[in-house]
Amino acid sequence: MAYSYKESSPAMETTIPISTENKAPVRTSLAGSQSSVRISESHQLWRRAAGFIGPGFMVAVGYMDPGNWATDLAAGSKYGYTLLFVIMASNLMAILLQSLALKLGVASEHDLAQACRSRYSRPVNIGLWILAEIAIAACDLAEVIGSAIALQLLFGLPLIVGVIITSLDVFLILLLENRGFRYLEAFVMVLIGTIAVLFGVEIILSRPEWLPIAHHLFVPSRAVLRDPEMLYIAISILGATVMPHNLYLHSSIVQTRSYPRTTAGKREAIRLANFDSAGALTIALFINAAILIVAAAVFHRSGHTEVAEIGDAYKLLTPLLGFTGASMMFALALLASGQNSTVTGTLAGQIVMEGFLDLRLPNWQRRLITRLVAVVPTVIVTALYGSSGTGRLLVFSQVILSMQLSFAVFPLVRFTSDPTLMGPFVNRRWVTVLSWIVALLIAGLNAWLLIQVFR
Repeated sequence: MAYSYKESSPAMETTIPISTENKAPVRTSLAGSQSSVRISESHQLWRRAAGFIGPGFMVAVGYMDPGNWATDLAAGSKYGYTLLFVIMASNLMAILLQSLALKLGVASEHDLAQACRSRYSRPVNIGLWILAEIAIAACDLAEVIGSAIALQLLFGLPLIVGVIITSLDVFLILLLENRGFRYLEAFVMVLIGTIAVLFGVEIILSRPEWLPIAHHLFVPSRAVLRDPEMLYIAISILGATVMPHNLYLHSSIVQTRSYPRTTAGKREAIRLANFDSAGALTIALFINAAILIVAAAVFHRSGHTEVAEIGDAYKLLTPLLGFTGASMMFALALLASGQNSTVTGTLAGQIVMEGFLDLRLPNWQRRLITRLVAVVPTVIVTALYGSSGTGRLLVFSQVILSMQLSFAVFPLVRFTSDPTLMGPFVNRRWVTVLSWIVALLIAGLNAWLLIQVFR
């Protein structure tokens, strides 16, 4: 198999044959941003590595979005520290799967959606596209509602008004990306840092029990398989942590770096991108675990075991902790999380639409269509439910994400294990075996959940 590469610019799109199969060439997604971030040619490794910092944090946003908040609050308040292991296991799965996604993008120079379009029939691709859009809509439901709740808590805005304000982030994306993809990444990283600092303070204030935390972080509980409600929350944590749209997103935005499109250049790009991804996801693990730990230490320990609503958590934090600013910090972190997630969710929607359908539209039109596809269902649901039941709705959205996950994971594992597509970057045998175990585990847990629900 031969790879060809040509620098892209906003006025010129790249066409790269993905394999020797009789398929039409596929254009790159986010063509104006691809190869736009310069990488240092210094002999010092840290200087070259610094150029790759960014895409991992864009992806990590999805691992700490408001959907995670809802599931972590429900898990911590009801079961204490018991489900911390699920967060740890989900994060390890995420590191593996995101590593495969970035490797696919670098090695084949195509994202996951484009690889599907090149390798599968049109009916299969249409089905996968619909499922990906459902996943993005479920993700946006959590992100937009989370931001709207934060605006309501901070400024007293009606929920529906908050949803509309949050939906306008498409203009922020266009503004920042027109200045350069690095500006978009910097915006995301600043908000992640804000969330991490605020929850670091919350953990100190909540005074958790560190020995049980260490135990439950590394030792799983058998009760998860016996208790259908605990399993439901555990799978929603999995859906909130390992998100299908992040696999499409990462395989595309890793190509924004201007590394040499040679075997040696790609090899180093994969290695340095993995450092970026693993580091960012470790921060996401800390934030996810922090939300559950705070919920367990504050709510479960005080007997408030039914706190699943973000609004309820906001109201209870200050009186239970005895610190006036506790609720305000919680709401600010939620707003930062929601706004961050809507930005990356919109980007993922564009990548999915371009990759599966090869739409030839201006950037602003593609972004607007992507946003409407995800936001319209959110507005309808918010208008129907209002502020009541949002916690359950957020948890349910994460279960939907988990259900869709296999339809992204199975193609990803198959593609990265295919030597005709990956060439010298094909998965090693142990990576392939481990990846299929993770893929089957995800599918098996979802099947078990469905059986429990119908029973």
